Amino acid sequence: MRLRVARQMSLSRPRHTPLGCRPRRRPRFLRWLRNAFFAAGVLALGYSGFVMLDAKLYQAAQARRFQQQLESVRPISARTGGAGNLPFAPAPRGTLGRIEIARIGIEAMILEGTDERTLRRAVGHFPGTPLPGQAGNVAIAGHRDTFFRALRNVQHDDEITLTTLSGAYRYLVDSAQIVAPEDIQVLDDSGGKMLTLVTCYPFYFVGPAPKRFIVHAHGIPE
Repeated sequence: MRLRVARQMSLSRPRHTPLGCRPRRRPRFLRWLRNAFFAAGVLALGYSGFVMLDAKLYQAAQARRFQQQLESVRPISARTGGAGNLPFAPAPRGTLGRIEIARIGIEAMILEGTDERTLRRAVGHFPGTPLPGQAGNVAIAGHRDTFFRALRNVQHDDEITLTTLSGAYRYLVDSAQIVAPEDIQVLDDSGGKMLTLVTCYPFYFVGPAPKRFIVHAHGIPE
């Protein structure tokens, strides 16, 4: 009798798994949160890939079109000083020309304007500043993580070429500096032919960068 009772008690006693081996079920909220973060990451990568591909295709198309225009329109040399040598003024978001800094591998099409859509596809000319070939401070902006990434390697006396339908204009780098976004005096005109390049800083900062990287250059006499 005692044996039967003891056996029944042992059968009815709950069985415990070893400490630390009992499976735990994750709360539904944590599983949902994990899936949400995963989906957001996939969407972010997909959008970044789309933006980069769109910019690359746009640059290639604009470069072909610009080259065809250069070949069909005879540029008038700045040395002539003729009335037909006036710099070409594009419409907003229109193609202004091409920027090249051969030593550090920068080559990109320049559009008129610095809005987000323009800078996503090209570098942009600040409206209201002189055009290439004019006296004054020509100002051009570009994103640090795309077209102007290599600008971090710029050095004194690097040559910058701006090619437009009116001609090609060369500049030599004088200096680079880091400023706050509100320091717009870097775009001031101090006389002569000048060029200022603007991008965000630090170059590898995640999110909106807190500073601006500025490159100053002077025009080379033709």
